[in-house]
Amino acid sequence: MKRAAMVIVMLGITAWSFGQSTDKPAAQNVPAGQQPAAATQGKRPPQAKTQPEFDAWNAAKQLTDPAAQEKAADDFVAKFPESELRSVLYTLAMHGYQQANNAEKMMDMAKKVLSYDPDDPEALLGVAQVLAERTRDTDLDRDQRLAEAKKDAEHALQTIETDIPSAGQPQDRVDAYKGFLRSEAYAILGTISFNAKAWAEAEAGLRKSIDAFPQQVDPIAVFRLAVALDMQNKIPEALKYANQAVDLTKEETAAGKAARAEKDRLTKLNVGAGPAQTPGPPK
Repeated sequence: MKRAAMVIVMLGITAWSFGQSTDKPAAQNVPAGQQPAAATQGKRPPQAKTQPEFDAWNAAKQLTDPAAQEKAADDFVAKFPESELRSVLYTLAMHGYQQANNAEKMMDMAKKVLSYDPDDPEALLGVAQVLAERTRDTDLDRDQRLAEAKKDAEHALQTIETDIPSAGQPQDRVDAYKGFLRSEAYAILGTISFNAKAWAEAEAGLRKSIDAFPQQVDPIAVFRLAVALDMQNKIPEALKYANQAVDLTKEETAAGKAARAEKDRLTKLNVGAGPAQTPGPPK
């Protein structure tokens, strides 16, 4: 999930919102027209049942090192084996490993989340994204890994509507979070098709990914859409997305170099030059 660090920062409806239930304060002395967006009435966030449980949770969530977050989650589970907050602490560790670019540990944490909540859409996408991006043609279990990635992404598209703890959250935040997760799910499905050179299916999935969360478009999805269109000989539209991928990436990065190479190739094709080799995804 290439943009997932922004989940906590922008939306704030994941782990940082959970903990101990409090009475909702009355909206007093708020000028007309400045009331916050109406809160939703969906699934309630997990909560601590005792003060010691809440204190342990509150201490654990302050950690930022992913290894320390994982250990704190393990210690918390050992002390409070029935707590509703177990999966939330592993979600924090999942985010930590993700930001540290440790894909395997990120997937391990996602699987721990799923051991407590098999419908958690973010954890499902964490597993699916690693499997889709890290599976190689030479892997003996390639087909099984890709089948699991596809199944998890498709399952997440269903549970996004049912498993997000949205009670008490402003509706616009909930909608944005759901849009982000849908975008990630469709990007994963598009990537699986892209790597299989199923260009029409890749195009469909990647378009859905871009459309689901236009507030912050994934540059890799845009690049892959350009290539998928290119491979179907839809050159003018492919060039449009290649230009967008260039605008969204820095020249010195792998994605930026790939986007600029694709743009150059398509520019030549658009003026009648001969075909070239199939471009590859950025590494």
